[in-house]
Amino acid sequence: MYGMTGLSENVLLQFDSNFFESEKQISYIGSGSLGGKAHGLVFINNVLDSEINLEEFPGFEISIPKMIIICTDIFDSFMKQNDLHQIALSDSPDDRIALAFQKANLPFEILGDLRTLISNVHKPLAIRSSSMLEDAMYEPFAGVYGTKMIPNNQHDIDTRFRKLVEAIKYVYASTYFKAAKDYIKTTRHKTENEKMAIIIQEMVGSRYGDKYYPEISGVARSYNFYTIGHAKPEDGVVNLALGLGKTIVDGGISWAYSPSFPQANPPFASPSEMLNQTQTNFWAVNMGKPPQYDPINETEYMIYNNISDAESDGSLKHIVSTYDASADRVWHGLSGAGPRILTFAPLLIHKVIPLNNLIKTLLKVSENALEAPVEIEFALTFTNDKNNETHCKFGFLQVRPMVVSTEEVKIEPGELTGNRILAASESVLGNGIIENIKDIVYLIPDNFNTRFTKQMADEVESINNKLINEGRPYVLIGFGRWGTSDPSAGIPVQWGQVSGAKIIIEATMENVYVEMSQGSHFFHNVTSFKVCYFSIPFAGKYSIDWDWLAQQELVEETRFVNHVRTKKALKIKVDGRTSKGLISKF
Repeated sequence: MYGMTGLSENVLLQFDSNFFESEKQISYIGSGSLGGKAHGLVFINNVLDSEINLEEFPGFEISIPKMIIICTDIFDSFMKQNDLHQIALSDSPDDRIALAFQKANLPFEILGDLRTLISNVHKPLAIRSSSMLEDAMYEPFAGVYGTKMIPNNQHDIDTRFRKLVEAIKYVYASTYFKAAKDYIKTTRHKTENEKMAIIIQEMVGSRYGDKYYPEISGVARSYNFYTIGHAKPEDGVVNLALGLGKTIVDGGISWAYSPSFPQANPPFASPSEMLNQTQTNFWAVNMGKPPQYDPINETEYMIYNNISDAESDGSLKHIVSTYDASADRVWHGLSGAGPRILTFAPLLIHKVIPLNNLIKTLLKVSENALEAPVEIEFALTFTNDKNNETHCKFGFLQVRPMVVSTEEVKIEPGELTGNRILAASESVLGNGIIENIKDIVYLIPDNFNTRFTKQMADEVESINNKLINEGRPYVLIGFGRWGTSDPSAGIPVQWGQVSGAKIIIEATMENVYVEMSQGSHFFHNVTSFKVCYFSIPFAGKYSIDWDWLAQQELVEETRFVNHVRTKKALKIKVDGRTSKGLISKF
C-alpha cells in the first residue's frame, strides 16, 4: 500500500549515525513499504512543518518524536530466513507463535544499524507496529497488532540491544496472533499477504524515580458521535488521561470533553459520582528493578500505578482538581488536602497553557490534509524554566482518517416508543438503515456478574465465529463497555471476537454503570466498519424489551449468553445528525 516512492527527501533520511545529530525527525532502515502508520506520520510531519505557526503557541515544542522505521523488506527476510510461515499461519496459540519468533534471528544486515541506534538513544522506546493495512479508512486495523515499551536504561549496550531485538520480534509475531487473524477474517484481505514494518520511537514523558510517563496522553476526534450539551457532532471530542495512552486506547476511564466547550460542566450528578467515575490509575514504563523475563508479554516493562503515586511524583499540578469533603465541592488544582480528581481543569478552564487551542488547530490541519474527519493521538509532558514558567513538549503520535456516513435518515420523536420497539436510544453511534438482521446475541441479565466478564467474552466469540461462517450479521447486547481492558467495567472483547455484529448495544444495570468510551481502538474499528452502537443507560428514557427477547427462537444458550433468531428481519434506523436510533421488531 505504501512504499518509498514519492516521499520527500527533506522528510526521510536513510538511517546512519548522523541521524541523531540532524534536525530530521524520521529515518528508515531497509526498503519496501513503511506501512500505514509510519506513512501517515511521514505525511503529517511535512504538514505540521508547513501549517503550524509556533508563534501562536508560545511555550510549546510540537513535533513527531524522533523515530526510525524498519521497512517491510526486513520483515520478509526475517520470515523467509527463519522458515516461520508454517507456524505463523497455523492455529497455534499466541504464546507458541511468539516463542518461535523469539528463537529466530533478525536479518544480519540490520543488526549494525540497531546497535548504532541503541548506542545513541538512552530514552525509553516504543516499538510500534506499522503494517501494510494499518490506518486504511475502511479497515483500519486499529489496536490489532502489538506495541512494546522498553525502558532502555540498562547500563550495558548488549542488554539494551537485546531488549530492542526482543521487542521487534514481539511486534512481528503479533502479525499472526489470534486477534489479528480473527480481525482479518472480516476484511477482504488474507493474513498470508500482510507485511509488517516497525516504528522505533522515543517516548514522550519524564522520569519520576522508577517510573517514566507523560503527564497527559490524549486521543482527539474531529467528529463526535456522542454529543452532549450544546456540542454538535462536527465539534469533535477529546479524551485525556494521566500516563501512557494505553489507558485510553484500551477503553479505560479517561476525561472526555468537546474542544468547542472545554469549560462545560462535567456530566456528573455529584462530587462523589465524579470521584467514583474518573481515572484513578495510570500506566507507566518501569525504570526500576527488572521484571521477570517475559519477552512475549506486551506489558513486560509496564507498571500500573495509583494516582497517589503521581501526586508523590509531583506530576499532577496542571491536571487535577481537589475534593473538599467539608464543603462537598470540587476546587480546581491542588487546593489543600483532599482526594484528587483528574479533571484537567487547570488546562481546560484556567488555560495555564493553550492546550485546547493547539488540539483544535491540529485537528483542523489534519482534517484538511487528509480531506476527511480524523483521529489523532498525542502525549505531552511539562517542564519549568529558570523563571518558573511552564513549557510543554507535545508529541504527535498518530493520525488516521475516520468514516462518517452522510446518508440522510429521519427519525420522528414518536418512532422511539411503542410496543414494536425492541430498543431505542438518543445516544447512538452511526448512521443509516439496516433491514436484514434476524439474529440477536445477548448477555443474560439474571446471570450477569462482573467477575465472569472474561468468560462472557469467550462465549460471545464462539457464537460470533459461527455466525460469520454462516454469513449472518447480528445484534449484540451487553452491559458496561464492550472492548474495555478492565473486566470490571464491561466485556473485555477484542474486535475480532465480535466482528460479525452490525449493531452493538451497550446497556447498563442498576449496579453496573460506566461512561461510554470514545478513545479506544475498539471504538475506531466500530466507526470504520460502520457498526451502529447504542448506549442505553439503566435510568434513561428508553429500555430494552427483555421479555420479547426471551420469547424468540433459542438457537444456542451458554452459561452467560443467549443466541435467538426472529421470524421477521428487524428494522434498524440511526440518525447520525441527532444521535437517535431504534430497533424495530416489525
